Amino acid sequence: MIELEGVPELVDPVMVAAFEGWNDAGDAASTAVAHLDREWKGEVFAALDAEDYYDFQVNRPTVFMEAGVRKITWPTTRLSVVRVGGDKPRDLVLVRGIEPSMRWRSFCNELLGFAHELGVELVVVLGALLGDTPHTRPVPVSGTTSDADLARRMDLEETKYEGPTGIVGVLQEACTHAGVPAVSLWAAVPHYVSQPPNPKATLALLNRLEDLIDVRIPLGELPEDARAWQVGVDQLAAEDSEVAEYVQSLEEARDTAELPEASGDAIAREFERYLRRRDGSGPGGPGGPGGHATADGGDGSSGTPYLRDNPSGRTRPPRPPKTSGDDEESSED
Repeated sequence: MIELEGVPELVDPVMVAAFEGWNDAGDAASTAVAHLDREWKGEVFAALDAEDYYDFQVNRPTVFMEAGVRKITWPTTRLSVVRVGGDKPRDLVLVRGIEPSMRWRSFCNELLGFAHELGVELVVVLGALLGDTPHTRPVPVSGTTSDADLARRMDLEETKYEGPTGIVGVLQEACTHAGVPAVSLWAAVPHYVSQPPNPKATLALLNRLEDLIDVRIPLGELPEDARAWQVGVDQLAAEDSEVAEYVQSLEEARDTAELPEASGDAIAREFERYLRRRDGSGPGGPGGPGGHATADGGDGSSGTPYLRDNPSGRTRPPRPPKTSGDDEESSED
């Protein structure tokens, strides 16, 4: 039995989780949860025992000085709670940590124990994968669930993915088997510029989360950071004609694929988001390591072009590989 002392009774709580590692290309997902924790001043109420789930040779502890005293921070997963005010107040339980090295089923069961004790009504797990998507276009974010009824009610995809998975997929299935409604939101990060941070992908995840749980999320400097990130990648890509040509081919493929959907639901969602932000009266308003998952489920740690730091300290895009065609994108659950 998990006993939670000092945590008040929560209002319509939603658990939002993200984990560093294979499921977190560009650190987009973990940064999104960190943003929520920072903007809403989350209060940590629990931390999982690092000894149970982490290999410290893979995720090493760090030493720091505080008031002249040496201390150690151990890699773990922490839970915090934030109260989102406004006309319809609700609470978020934020879970942020590192993909565990071992005992994944026990890890998920422990998180589900907290969810049960807190009365969590929905679990949303954020992830990011590497994909054949151009940095110049809106970041694709797919919402998936294993629950057919939930997919219909929340306009999500019922996942059909088969292949390697990470803690995001395992936790979602654990929720399904425990009878807890669960959704995964996946942002596609351009495979040729994968190193963190990626504020554009983080922003896309937060926008999709905002639509899903119907709260207004304060974005702070993220929109400006996203614009600056795109300008920087534009400049780097323009220095190499082959990279520029490759990006153009991705743009053409993306535009062709999305042409039939360039209206309707996408425009309606954007307009609703605009109205929420213009009002400023909703919740949050004034007063209120290793490789990564790829679109095909593989590990992007090899054979994938990235922007990397060179010895001079400047980041430069590599030449894209010569391929006969691009793999079809799919979303991992």
